Amino acid sequence: MDRKSLALLEYPAVRARLAAATGFAPSRRLAEAHEPSPDPVLVERWLEETSQARAFLAERPGVGIAGARDIGAATERAARGGRLEPAQLLEIGETLRAAAGLRDALAEDRRPLLRDLSRAIQPLPSLRSTLERSVDPAGELLDTASARLGGLRRAVRLAYERLRARLEQMVHSAELGGALQEPIVTLRNGRYVVPVRADARSRVKGIVHDASGSGQTLFVEPLFAVEMGNAWREAQLAEQAEVERILDELSALVGSQAPALRDTLDALARFDFWSARARLASEMDATRAETGDRPEIILLGARHPGLAGRVVPIDVRLGGEFRALVITGPNTGGKTVTLRTIGLLALMHQAGLHVPAETGSRLPVLRDVFADIGDEQSIAQSLSTFSGHMRSIVRIAAAAGSGTLVLLDELGAGTDPTEGSALAQALLDHFLRSGALVAATTHYAELKVYAHVTPEARNASVEFDLETLSPTFHLRIGLPGGSQAFAIAERLGLPEPIATAARSRLTEGQVAFEETLASIREADTLAKDALDRARAAETRATDERRAAEDERRRARRERDETVRAARAEAERVLADLQADVRGIRRRLERETVTAPMLDAAISRVEDQVGRLPATAAEPVPAAPGGPVTWRVGARARSRSHGWEGRIVALERDGRRASVEVGGVRVRVETDDLEPAVAGGPAGEGSATRRAAGRSSGRAPDGEAASGLTALRLERARTVASSLDVRGARVEEALDLVDRYLGDAALAGLDKVTIIHGLGTGALRDAIRSAASAHPLVRSVRPGTRGEGGDGATVVGL
Repeated sequence: MDRKSLALLEYPAVRARLAAATGFAPSRRLAEAHEPSPDPVLVERWLEETSQARAFLAERPGVGIAGARDIGAATERAARGGRLEPAQLLEIGETLRAAAGLRDALAEDRRPLLRDLSRAIQPLPSLRSTLERSVDPAGELLDTASARLGGLRRAVRLAYERLRARLEQMVHSAELGGALQEPIVTLRNGRYVVPVRADARSRVKGIVHDASGSGQTLFVEPLFAVEMGNAWREAQLAEQAEVERILDELSALVGSQAPALRDTLDALARFDFWSARARLASEMDATRAETGDRPEIILLGARHPGLAGRVVPIDVRLGGEFRALVITGPNTGGKTVTLRTIGLLALMHQAGLHVPAETGSRLPVLRDVFADIGDEQSIAQSLSTFSGHMRSIVRIAAAAGSGTLVLLDELGAGTDPTEGSALAQALLDHFLRSGALVAATTHYAELKVYAHVTPEARNASVEFDLETLSPTFHLRIGLPGGSQAFAIAERLGLPEPIATAARSRLTEGQVAFEETLASIREADTLAKDALDRARAAETRATDERRAAEDERRRARRERDETVRAARAEAERVLADLQADVRGIRRRLERETVTAPMLDAAISRVEDQVGRLPATAAEPVPAAPGGPVTWRVGARARSRSHGWEGRIVALERDGRRASVEVGGVRVRVETDDLEPAVAGGPAGEGSATRRAAGRSSGRAPDGEAASGLTALRLERARTVASSLDVRGARVEEALDLVDRYLGDAALAGLDKVTIIHGLGTGALRDAIRSAASAHPLVRSVRPGTRGEGGDGATVVGL
């Protein structure tokens, strides 16, 4: 895309912020080279990358590439057979460790682009293990790097300690006390020596390695130390040879994995680049704009990302009903910022970035964006302001066409106003004929008239507060704006007589035009205020209606709770009555009941009946044959299985119900349910039938129990003994596990296995916590080695 326009619209500043949000050099290079694309497929891919990374980081903000290094140069050196330093090997090991953590996190995610990226990461556990065993965190080879290195290093230390001990013994002996300048041992040319007085040279046999500046001291290596020093040096050379051999071996191992390391580094860089785009979007409070399939720009609450402090958002529409926008208004009112905002947000969108605007904004994928903003004056090139602008506009006019956006600041300025306005109108006509979208700022009244009479053009203005004589920076489409030159000049200190004289020089037509614009703006402001008040009233009414609905729901909930409590008390009392009846029957069978005993039993029954709570009849739903509105507490029968139970919960806007059948909860679609009796989902008929069942001595839910037995037999044939939730999100997995445990309990299974994998442990911990709290679960434990180990959880039901 047009590079000059990219710079004028300040895209490089956004790109610099993107680069600063990256975590290491490879992703920073990707950010610094990133530019908008005119390819719709590529733009959509980039936007999806940003969206998926942003959602992922919102859920798991701690995941990233922490610890990864730029190992590209080291990998290439090893691939060419070069020797790597221990510090480079350490960086490769740390990068592989970071890659392993990131791969595990991405592999568990449900988002397709992130899962695909995880497959490109190759943590190379064998290479990583070898490097960790060979190099310590300080970047030095460990003794465990080879079988010989530890022994060779011990030999070096032993030879050194023997040499030092013998020399220390010598310098502190009384025999040589007068021959030494000082009783110390020092180094010269890599050899240990003692400082001998020049006049006592003959008393110390050895090799002179150095002398002091005055010549009074000779640094002598004693003869006995020569052999010991040679032994120490030989041990050092042997150690160095082994170190070089190990480094060559490790470098060759790295070189053999160069393709995998390149792929892994590239995947890490791409993830960090995606994350940088996500972090930049969060920093800007940006949203993903919809991608339009036609050249139409709709920006709601748009903000220029380069502005700091309190930023006034603007709404912009361009395309659709009109393809040219003529923006007028006072200087410093925000006209140029509006142009930059439109252009920069369009470029950001085509770079796969979220834009600082409200949800509902829409941007097309443009073939190119052209801008002529700022002063093109150049003394060195003999260009005036007008000439500089025209040079850019000539270039833009030749390239503009369908699928392009043209942004022109102060169109036609810098020359005679009459000729400048005529030239500006001709240019706008040209851009409209070419099929381009165009937005231009101007102070020319002729262009305001042009935008008013041209069907494909619209006026727009930046608002100005006449009370404070300051711009508000709001953009209003449909009305032209005034330059407010006189008001601004007076505010800046221009004497009033001069301003009055200037106003008197306006023609009657110009005065009438400005007065008409002022009256239109005032009427529009009043209409806008009235609309705002109406919207506020509508919002209040909506809030009040919502509060009333909440109150109705609360009252209904309290009523339902009262009914449930009364029903529970009634069932308890009836159970006591049944127990009394059964006791009396047994006594009658044994002929041990006397008349007083029978009278006492009848009195107890009458007393229990008197304590039964009085409950209001539940409302009867619509008659069978029409759609049934189910609610919690209603009794229903399964059409497909024949069991009957009570609805305890409704989900998915009433399309799915949890039904309690014989103490077990079953989830079914409400389309499979029918009212338990002719009275409806929860009518008096149900209570009558239950009461009849009790009076006849049958269990209250005998029919339901038989239906439940049939359901268990059917479920036992279809419910598997294990559930695999690897790759699912935590919320999805918990929903699957909850339904599966209910199905498994209904099928009569006493033990099931949930396979969740190892990963970071988040999914495992969530499943075990939820299973432990589940009412149908008896026990929860990790799988044994044969059951999948810690990657599986065994649940007893």
